[in-house]
Amino acid sequence: MTPRAITGLGVVSTLGVGREAFFAGLASPTLLRDRKPTAVETLDPAKYPNAAIAEVRDFDPSKYLGDKGLRSLDRLTKLLVVATRLAMVDAGLKKEGAFVGTSAERVGVVCSNAYGSLEAITELDRVAVLEDARYINPAKFPNTVANSASGYASIWEDLRALNVAISDGNCGGLDAVACADIYLETDRADALLVGGAEASSEALYLAFLRLGVFEAGGYIGEGAALIAVEEMSHAKARNAKIYAQILGVGNAFDAPKHEGQIIHASRDAVARATRHALDDAGIQASEVDLVVSGLSALRPFDMAETAGITEVLGADVPIAAPKLILGETLGAGGAMAMATALAWFQGTPPSAIVRGVAPAPGKLRTVLCTAMGYYGNATSVVLRG
Repeated sequence: MTPRAITGLGVVSTLGVGREAFFAGLASPTLLRDRKPTAVETLDPAKYPNAAIAEVRDFDPSKYLGDKGLRSLDRLTKLLVVATRLAMVDAGLKKEGAFVGTSAERVGVVCSNAYGSLEAITELDRVAVLEDARYINPAKFPNTVANSASGYASIWEDLRALNVAISDGNCGGLDAVACADIYLETDRADALLVGGAEASSEALYLAFLRLGVFEAGGYIGEGAALIAVEEMSHAKARNAKIYAQILGVGNAFDAPKHEGQIIHASRDAVARATRHALDDAGIQASEVDLVVSGLSALRPFDMAETAGITEVLGADVPIAAPKLILGETLGAGGAMAMATALAWFQGTPPSAIVRGVAPAPGKLRTVLCTAMGYYGNATSVVLRG
């Protein structure tokens, strides 16, 4: 892989809105299991007291987007559009609403979500079943499409290059990096906003509740994170600040042993994806200072992911689990992992270390981000500060 420059970050998370709030939250985090119970905002608190959800609290998109045009947008779209605007400004691709060093036709989006349209689909189905299909709001119907949120992000920021939506479960946020690399290599854009988004909804919470996820101590999270990715030469030509480089990406799939089995935790897929990423980056396992994993307190999957990582990198590699702070953000999980790595490259001490000893601040150079899907898939990305 040709090294790619990361020049900006837009993030909306349970730690706050914006890069500075996110970095500050990681500097002194509270594990979700240790936080004080609070009433939820995205669900009915009377029906779901103390629900295991890590929300973006007091989220007001009008602070960043203005008051107009928000009424028909669902929560996922609002989270993503705010992250898009923040990423554009942080990367210096826009200033006071105007493009800088590029044009609208040369900036695009590659964005992941796993269950993004679930809130809108549930709302429309509820109206159709409990009332009448004639009362469905046509203005909200577009939100039921999986690529609706990324489409709105391009519309709001006038991004006219490619717009790609990825739906690959927990791996989508990192798989977006592989897609972005192809599009940059084929000169489809000068810069791409790459990452993922996921929003809290009642249907999503109930699904995970019935699967027993919360009994193990897991939390559903929400938010959006996008990194600005560019050709190194383009970033340098416009004197952009380069937070880090993307050196390599790898993915793998391991089919379940039984035909009727769907949910599948695969140690082998994690190990192979990690080896592919290291080979793509042209580095040795010994060069990895830290792994930012997808561990989320879902025991069978955490065990398989940890085993796959240590099989390749050894038992001494430090493994961090930001999902213990941010919640299981699903399609946004890989993007949140990369955002977390950027914070640590900037000098924030690595937090939520679940295995090994964290490197000293300032000593962190190469980070491996991993994501493990529920269906035998896995993806790894190598970043260098």
